[in-house]
Amino acid sequence: MPPQAMEARAAEVAGLLKTLAHPARLMLVCTLIEGEFCVGDLERRLGIHQPTLSQQLNVLREAGIVETRREGKQIFYRLTAEKAARLVGALYTIFCTDGDSP
Repeated sequence: MPPQAMEARAAEVAGLLKTLAHPARLMLVCTLIEGEFCVGDLERRLGIHQPTLSQQLNVLREAGIVETRREGKQIFYRLTAEKAARLVGALYTIFCTDGDSP
């Protein structure tokens, strides 16, 4: 890969890592890998209070990692960034697999 292309990719990766660097956002992406959830379900599953949850979901939405769908009064979120899903999957394998030591 030419250095200029590598530099552009490095900037893309750094941006994705920066977005995922917040613990709440990382947990949201880990959860959304399982499928689509409404805000209430995410709040119950993760124990993140609604104002914080909405703020972090907005960051993920602005970064293009999640998309929303409205159904009545509920807003559903789903993961749309394949690269983010693959990265989180790799992190899960490294850090969350039973029997592995840090």
